[in-house]
Amino acid sequence: MREVLGQLLGSWRRGEVVALATVIHTEQSAPRPAGASMVVLADGTVDGSVSGGCVEGAVYDLAQTVITRSRPALERFGYSDEQAFAVGLTCGGTIEVFVEPVSATTHPELGRIAADVEAGRPVAVATVVEHPADEWIGRRIVVRPDSVVGSLGLERADAAVIDDARGLLDVGTTGTLTYGPEGQRMETGMRVFVASLRERPRMIVFGAIDFAAAVADQGALLGYHVTVCDARGVFATAARFPGADDVVVAWPHVYLAEQAAGGRVDRRTVICVLTHDPKFDVPVLDVALRLGGDHRPAFVGAMGSRRTHVERLDRLREAGLSEEQLSVLASPIGLDLGGRTPAETAVSIMAEIIARRWGGSAQPLSRSAGGVHHEHNPGPR
Repeated sequence: MREVLGQLLGSWRRGEVVALATVIHTEQSAPRPAGASMVVLADGTVDGSVSGGCVEGAVYDLAQTVITRSRPALERFGYSDEQAFAVGLTCGGTIEVFVEPVSATTHPELGRIAADVEAGRPVAVATVVEHPADEWIGRRIVVRPDSVVGSLGLERADAAVIDDARGLLDVGTTGTLTYGPEGQRMETGMRVFVASLRERPRMIVFGAIDFAAAVADQGALLGYHVTVCDARGVFATAARFPGADDVVVAWPHVYLAEQAAGGRVDRRTVICVLTHDPKFDVPVLDVALRLGGDHRPAFVGAMGSRRTHVERLDRLREAGLSEEQLSVLASPIGLDLGGRTPAETAVSIMAEIIARRWGGSAQPLSRSAGGVHHEHNPGPR
């Protein structure tokens, strides 16, 4: 929705009915990701794209029907072997596109959603795209970290969707969730598309080592925008870190200071210092642990033995850091899972990050009481 929000909002304010087509699911080499949108305006004008051109014509025709009937529709498009020129994706992938009518009547919250996006406030829109009962299709809930607007019609369904949508919103992930017809978990029948209108949180990994590659892969899996940074260009290469969004060759402390000054470090940012070398990790931790206010990261962790940790703390104290600032540091990084390999270590690191984000105890669920899921937690501080 974000990419066509301007056109969508203009028509909404003029009282027009338009059709919003959104990719809700992809398979294999589909050309556009889930969340990609196209809007068909009342005058036939098109903005955005759902497939880069492969099935735009078919989606356009479907959108016209949706506007006329004022009823949403879900369509699946894939490659056709029988007809080379049939409507389908020539790349061989498959996409599902949900098309819904949008107007001030059908989507009264759109103005507030647009205001949230403009102001950089996180907001998610959860829409029922498939259900055994046609009247459920198109129902939506607007979810914010501290409020909810709308209902799917059943308290049980609302509770499940709101809980899961907040989880997706927290990490800026867009995707489709599956439930039973009344919101039952581990069942099928209802699918809900959650559009998270917020950027992914950042994970900055310092140190181009094998452990960093495993952490980058895990970070990407959990929805982070991952940057790997190291001053050694021979090691910091995109080929060695396929899971990273960015690989930067720079002195870690210089890069982090520049990113913070540019507003690219915030309260959702995760910093993992894996260099295991004092000449790299002490200067970058000196920068990271001094960050405050809106630039204070959610998590700062550093790899090393307990002896290394003690020596590192001494050096940081010599650099002028207070005990309060040092208390933020998670070191040695990770939970005690007993793992040894880079992949196992990465799991322990991500487990600690998740536990701190949601306020988890990091204890086995079999030894704890209460709900399995935690309420929204602002994250580690």
